[in-house]
Amino acid sequence: MEELDLDLIGTVGRITVPISTGRSGEVMLPVRGGTEAFEACSDEPIAKNTKVVVIDCLSGRTVTVTPIS
Repeated sequence: MEELDLDLIGTVGRITVPISTGRSGEVMLPVRGGTEAFEACSDEPIAKNTKVVVIDCLSGRTVTVTPIS
């Protein structure tokens, strides 16, 4: 696992493509002084524009997120 992957855990971002049951979406995360898109997975559906936090990194470009209440 790359160092960047571990650094993403705890990062707050916003969903740009909704996550539905059994399907991943997309989240924009602040990375290296900019913002980058990552594939986002979750155990629950998450609507577009929902604020989320990264709880796990599955690969270099795929993260698991959960909504911030």
